[in-house]
Amino acid sequence: MTEGQRVSVLKSIRKRVLAHHINVGGIDYTQWCSRFDDRSPALLSVGVAAFEDGVRELLAELKTSHTAFYHSVPDGLPPQLTIGATLRRARGNGCEGWMFLDVYDGGPADLAGIKPGEVVIEIGGSDCSSDVLPTFTLGRAVSLSVFNSGLVQTRKVEISIPARRGTKLRPPIVEPRSPIYSRLADGIGLVKLPYFPGVFGMRFAQDVDRAIRELKQDGCSRLILDLRGSIGGSLGFARVASYMCASQEPIGHSITPRLLRTNYERGALPRVVMPRSRGELFRALARFAVRDKAVMLLTQGLGPQPFHGRIVVLINEWTNSAAEMLTSFAGERGRAVVVGQATRGNVLGASNFRVGGGYWLRLPVFGWNTPEGRSLEGVGVAPDVSVDVAPEALLAGSDNQCTRATEIASGL
Repeated sequence: MTEGQRVSVLKSIRKRVLAHHINVGGIDYTQWCSRFDDRSPALLSVGVAAFEDGVRELLAELKTSHTAFYHSVPDGLPPQLTIGATLRRARGNGCEGWMFLDVYDGGPADLAGIKPGEVVIEIGGSDCSSDVLPTFTLGRAVSLSVFNSGLVQTRKVEISIPARRGTKLRPPIVEPRSPIYSRLADGIGLVKLPYFPGVFGMRFAQDVDRAIRELKQDGCSRLILDLRGSIGGSLGFARVASYMCASQEPIGHSITPRLLRTNYERGALPRVVMPRSRGELFRALARFAVRDKAVMLLTQGLGPQPFHGRIVVLINEWTNSAAEMLTSFAGERGRAVVVGQATRGNVLGASNFRVGGGYWLRLPVFGWNTPEGRSLEGVGVAPDVSVDVAPEALLAGSDNQCTRATEIASGL
């Protein structure tokens, strides 16, 4: 980019932050703008990578999740958005690397034959000695050296990552297949939800309906919702929440920047039922088009279900965003037993903005609180029953977290 283009990009970022950013981190914008202005001149003549890193460092000082700066053809995205897997730092047995924790069904890592519990010790010829989470590039293949302690050997794996471009409504990601469902023993249905796709989740809601209908037809009277590794997504999570209770109940409420600056009353917020159809959706959008969009979101009142009171939710440290909203609702309202590890605490609603030069700025534009007013951002959700993964068992094909969830569901 030319110096003029960089100036334009930086001005656009500064303007967008001041206009749209939800300040749940309590930062002083005057001080942040001063630091932004002081550092901007140095970013006009550095290399592209240094320019991008400099912008990201400034954005990190906003102290909020869902904040990103990327090109329309981005470089260096997290593994859950690219190869379809989550990673955990792994040391021991003579190796140092990253263990595959969640491997999304049908994702690039899964198609390459990667199994949970395996450890990557080399990526593209470079070792994995750094504690910085590895990143990957969309539209490229990457070669890994994977250690499998069960076989006491290292093997080479090549993962082909599809090309994806971001839009105003969605960042560039390889979307996981969701939902994925199956029947376990003792009439227990398992529904994996690694992603809540779509802008408003209408089509996803239909897929959830189909999954629940088929599981009930198959005699499932207990349910395990697997949110481990879930990257979040759309309002489709509210459809899942609606299956957890018979009547209309508050899931939580959104907070806009304007509302955050006032002493608002939760009880005075408009109570909005999650739309069931496009017609209901358009009416809801029209209702809030010219006013503050902070609302108390309610479940849909889908009536009694055979698995009510017999639901278990599985979570881990890579459970994000909308999946955390769903988990907090399930746990705090007593609709499920939550099992696993504490979640990320990345619970904000974001929008994507073009800022010039082919770049996009992703900013959180509204906050999210539980019905009681508790913010999950930076806090996350703790499980009712804490269970960590057993790597050796995972590698052998035994998921001890799911086993514990099954035991709990059988006893409900």
